[in-house]
Amino acid sequence: MLTTPTLIAVIGPVEVPLLAAWVRHYRWLGVERFLIAFHFPEHVPDRQRHALQAACRELGIIPTGTSTGPWHEHTNSQLRDSLRHTAGPGWHLLADADEFQQYPAPLTEMIAQAEKSGHRVIGGLMLDRVAASGRLTGWRPEGGLDLAYPFGGHLTHRLLHGDPRKIVLARQDVSVASGNHRAHGHRPDADRICAVHHFKWRSGVLDDLRRRVRHFSSGTWQEQTPAVRDEATRLLDHVGRHGGVINISDPRFAFRRVSLDRMPFSWPAEARSIFTTWRPYAHTGQD
Repeated sequence: MLTTPTLIAVIGPVEVPLLAAWVRHYRWLGVERFLIAFHFPEHVPDRQRHALQAACRELGIIPTGTSTGPWHEHTNSQLRDSLRHTAGPGWHLLADADEFQQYPAPLTEMIAQAEKSGHRVIGGLMLDRVAASGRLTGWRPEGGLDLAYPFGGHLTHRLLHGDPRKIVLARQDVSVASGNHRAHGHRPDADRICAVHHFKWRSGVLDDLRRRVRHFSSGTWQEQTPAVRDEATRLLDHVGRHGGVINISDPRFAFRRVSLDRMPFSWPAEARSIFTTWRPYAHTGQD
């Protein structure tokens, strides 16, 4: 008898309404067990930490752990792997708090199909969500995320040169790389790729990116490669050139109206094409 996967997440200082919407979304997908760890860098006020922890408990989830301190590049992976060890056997669903996964079939069906075909991981592809104006705005919980950020496109790899691929589900014994981007020795089925609606581009993210660049550059936060810092710098440079907004009219990004209620019609072919052809960015001196 198949059981639903355990959701594994390391969560930072997000808005309480985002956490609530995220939990509702995954419960709607059928997730019953959440293993969450909070990590808060030093700049986060006590009241924000306490509000998130209280909100988590009100949602019926007892955080597995809470830590504070620098957000080194390895911090997330270490906390995630500890949660996975606690979760034990079965399938693990891996999601950041700004990632809302959308599947072409129910979770139990996705897992059954993967096991039947011998796959030990299921893949996803990031679909970056932005406001219709391109501004990095806040949102009203009563309106919902689809109303506030109606456009979806390919910002992560086509502007930031980041890896848009995700391992969204993995069996307990499969090791997953930093950022959940890869699982060494395991290839997802490229014909059944989940859409990872990525609600990162909200109010406050520019301050977060500037802090990330500053702390990684100074060594306050330890990095494994300069990739994360470089991606943040590219986004900051882009909005600096475009009056503080993301240029949603740039055809490279393929922004269009999307919804959490239904997958984009073209998604299977679109996702397969990107998932199978993406390669790490080779800097040529031109962006």
